[in-house]
Amino acid sequence: MTSSLSELGFDANGAASGFFRPVVADGGLCSPMSHCRRLTKVSFIGAGNVGMANAQTILTRSLADEIALVDALPDKLRGETLDLQHAAAFLPRTRLVSDTDIAVTGGSDLAIVTAGARQIPGETRLNLLHRNVALFRKIMPALAEHSPDAILLIVSNPVDILTYVAWKLSGFPVNRVIGSGTNLDLSRFGFLLAEHLDVNAQDVQAYMVREHGCTATAPWPSGRR
Repeated sequence: MTSSLSELGFDANGAASGFFRPVVADGGLCSPMSHCRRLTKVSFIGAGNVGMANAQTILTRSLADEIALVDALPDKLRGETLDLQHAAAFLPRTRLVSDTDIAVTGGSDLAIVTAGARQIPGETRLNLLHRNVALFRKIMPALAEHSPDAILLIVSNPVDILTYVAWKLSGFPVNRVIGSGTNLDLSRFGFLLAEHLDVNAQDVQAYMVREHGCTATAPWPSGRR
């Protein structure tokens, strides 16, 4: 064995050093002559349907090295986490962590906020806003403290106003607080146009402007060409 290792260029007295590269503190693998790859962490605040759909998409597309889930309901959070972990044999290798404590999101590159109260039938969006602003007052300062360099993506409704609230409460630069805006409205509109015209939705170029929800508007040309 010793002679075989020597022939391959390994130090027989310290063979392990030839097989394994040192592991650095941030979890990346490095050698003295190589550049360490920076790991990417994405956190989800809110493990409801929207949050988990996004988490699963990022997981299956291998867009993050670590995914953190946060929710106020511990049993639901544990169940959602186990669902993702038990599918590990069929998915890219990604570290999954979860907790009811937002500290688990520490060091995030991207924090996606889907947490919030659901709109009750007959409830105005302004009433919903008051309930979700109270929640954001708890979430945002802690999120900013644990991930001061993160980009915030706000999905909670009413998304346009809450994006502004998140910017104010986090103290982040304006270019690091993004709202999902009218993307969902655009997706729905594009699908309906594609169905009507019997074409692929990816071939439809459509736009929705103003505010997400019932006030979103499709801009139409004012005249014919």
